[in-house]
Amino acid sequence: MGTHYPIPAETPRDWLLIDLEGLTLGRAASQIAGLLRGKHKPIFTPHQDVGDFVVVINAEKVKLTGRKLDDKLYHRHSGYIGSTKTRTARQMLQIKPEELIKLAVKRMLPKGTLGRATFSKLKVYAGAEHPHDAQQPKPFTLSYS
Repeated sequence: MGTHYPIPAETPRDWLLIDLEGLTLGRAASQIAGLLRGKHKPIFTPHQDVGDFVVVINAEKVKLTGRKLDDKLYHRHSGYIGSTKTRTARQMLQIKPEELIKLAVKRMLPKGTLGRATFSKLKVYAGAEHPHDAQQPKPFTLSYS
């Protein structure tokens, strides 16, 4: 008896559509990361990319609980001395709501080449419109336990 490993080229990939309106950022991001990795599939293998494509809409309508809107900080640095820029979650939600979702999901994925390949299957949009109608994404509702 041998262990069957899925062949990446033959792995079936679905396109899932997730509406974030009224959902909590962290809980939604953890489930999106699981969908990207393929943990919901019986053929899941930790060292292979077997996940689905995920299209996220209404990123601007995501919720943060407690005082995170003002207390949570996002830092970025260009590499030059004294060039650290800091934004609060409220500023990120107003300026770049897509980036807020992408950062939350990216930090929940494995680091390295597998994580980067997995992250490239995430498509995030601030509003309800997206250009992936040709892929016929299936609506997917996130379940909180």
